[in-house]
Amino acid sequence: MNETINEARHYRWDDLPLEPMKAGIERHFVVGTETMLARILLAKGAHVPRHSHPNEQVTYVLSGALRFVFDDREVIVHTGEVLCIPSNLPHEAFALEETVDLDVFTPPRMDWIHREDAYLRG
Repeated sequence: MNETINEARHYRWDDLPLEPMKAGIERHFVVGTETMLARILLAKGAHVPRHSHPNEQVTYVLSGALRFVFDDREVIVHTGEVLCIPSNLPHEAFALEETVDLDVFTPPRMDWIHREDAYLRG
């Protein structure tokens, strides 16, 4: 992953294959040297199980709504809103309606890149 990128790379989400995950969740992502951007599609009622990771996460809901559950509180993130999740903070998420969100991870999620993210797979 420590490759050097010496040129700009252009992507179109529509050109990247969607990866089916557990029921109601699909994703695709692009990876830079220090950052990952993921587009995640969630059906109403989809559940991302409780997990944590060493990566800082910024979630931007493009459409729909997600309910995030932490040890000490719950946060509902609606269309146009952003949630910042620090490294190693356990959380889970529930799609309250059909949702499209963008997640930014720093550094990139190596478990996703290597397909070692069993918590998200059916």
